[in-house]
Amino acid sequence: MKTSEIKELSTPDLVERIDTEKTMLVRMRLNHAITPLDNPQKIKLAKKTIARLMTELRYRELNKK
Repeated sequence: MKTSEIKELSTPDLVERIDTEKTMLVRMRLNHAITPLDNPQKIKLAKKTIARLMTELRYRELNKK
């Protein structure tokens, strides 16, 4: 997910997206522990996406004040 796409999301959508990405990351990790993923870089990509989403959320919180 690109930064421009993240900035277009509303704050409730952003929070919802963070939750879904975190659950997907947990599922990927469990699946990878049982049977290796075809592309283990997907885990790394999911972590970066979560970090980007959380950074944008924090940025919005700081700008409110």
